[in-house]
Amino acid sequence: MEIEIATIGGYEEVGRQMTAVRAGDDVVIFDMGLNLSQVLIHDNVETERMHSLDLIDMGAIPDDRIMSDLEGDVQAIVPTHGHLDHIGAISKLAHRYDAPIVATPFTIELVKQQIEGEQKFGVENDLIKMDAGETMSIGDSGKVDLEFVNVTHSIIDAINPVLHTPEGAVVYGLDKRMDHTPVLGDPIDMERFREIGREGNGVLCYIEDCTNANKKGRTPSENVAREHLRDVLYSMEDYDGGIVATTFSSHIARVKSLVEFANDIGRQPVLLGRSMEKYSGTAERLDFVDFPSDLGMFGHRKSVDRTFKRIMNEGKEDFLPIVTGHQGEPRAMLTRMARGETPYQLDDGDKVVFSARVIPEPTNEGQRYQAEKLLGMQGARVYDDIHVSGHMNQEGHYTMLNALQPQHIIPAHQDLKGLSGYVNLCESEGYKMGRDIHVSRNGNLIQLVD
Repeated sequence: MEIEIATIGGYEEVGRQMTAVRAGDDVVIFDMGLNLSQVLIHDNVETERMHSLDLIDMGAIPDDRIMSDLEGDVQAIVPTHGHLDHIGAISKLAHRYDAPIVATPFTIELVKQQIEGEQKFGVENDLIKMDAGETMSIGDSGKVDLEFVNVTHSIIDAINPVLHTPEGAVVYGLDKRMDHTPVLGDPIDMERFREIGREGNGVLCYIEDCTNANKKGRTPSENVAREHLRDVLYSMEDYDGGIVATTFSSHIARVKSLVEFANDIGRQPVLLGRSMEKYSGTAERLDFVDFPSDLGMFGHRKSVDRTFKRIMNEGKEDFLPIVTGHQGEPRAMLTRMARGETPYQLDDGDKVVFSARVIPEPTNEGQRYQAEKLLGMQGARVYDDIHVSGHMNQEGHYTMLNALQPQHIIPAHQDLKGLSGYVNLCESEGYKMGRDIHVSRNGNLIQLVD
């Protein structure tokens, strides 16, 4: 059976992930993502109103024209998790393919919300829910199966999909952290990965996320970030002024910890911002997390400002707003607070907790720098970098290579500099560039089996 891989997006940058695998006459697409930084550099861009061709020209979504060179029919579109760099282009591109979107329940719900907000295209692909540990047949040959393997990441309900073919398995390894003690959900299923490495013809190809491949050691568990956050917030227990926290809205485990520790120090937590309400509200509705019944979640700006007024009237010392804006996004809640555009007044000595790192990209770095400067000008004290990454460092990559023993490797999710550490690791394990390590670019085809 011929096996061919199209590296469509995410092979020159972090963002707009999209990969297609052809096994015989059957094609499966993994991810359809957005490169948010290419949108943020433009003022007041509303992607839901834009045509896909304009977004492709901006470099915001994958250029999927290479799909016309694949001789087969798309049988499934499979997003690995609910981050926008993996699902943000579905509303723009999925309608081009007569195929269902197959994902875990939380991811499907986020995809559904993306589609409902789309104002340019009608996306009518079927939405199929599949849990980690389950398998479905692909196409009519009876020889190709899709399996979901549970992984841990900075969003719940994430998986690595595996396409089982007669030539061996193709493991799509984006995105994960090797977490054996997660705050929410099950640990990464390393037992299953080791089994896949030993079954049948083994692993034909491993496509891997190289975000932290240049960093030594092991990525800590989310429990490490939780304890760091506990220590920081408990140290503020006797402070009688304002405390504000921000984190990734999609990081439900981190939001859960912030809510718990706010209550521990005698403050009422409240979630503020559209994406904060969206992700936490969805997770609670689907029973992925159990928040206190009186936890307020407000996304609409008028509702947020009313809540800020209530906090100021009743006393900042009794509340802990958990807000959007961890990257300094211009329209996010924390940035508006820093610019003095909300009823919430920051005073000298007030605490601002960033439970997130800056995404290492110039647009984000510039926005975050500006936000922190504005907060400092109002007298706020910034607590930074209370975080662990959702991606594996080098020792996690080493462990995965040993578990899977792949015949071929395709590094992804970085530019060439970011891929270098992973290529070096693979070569130290006996692989070789140009032979079984395939460093690709967006829009390329890789023929693995003729």
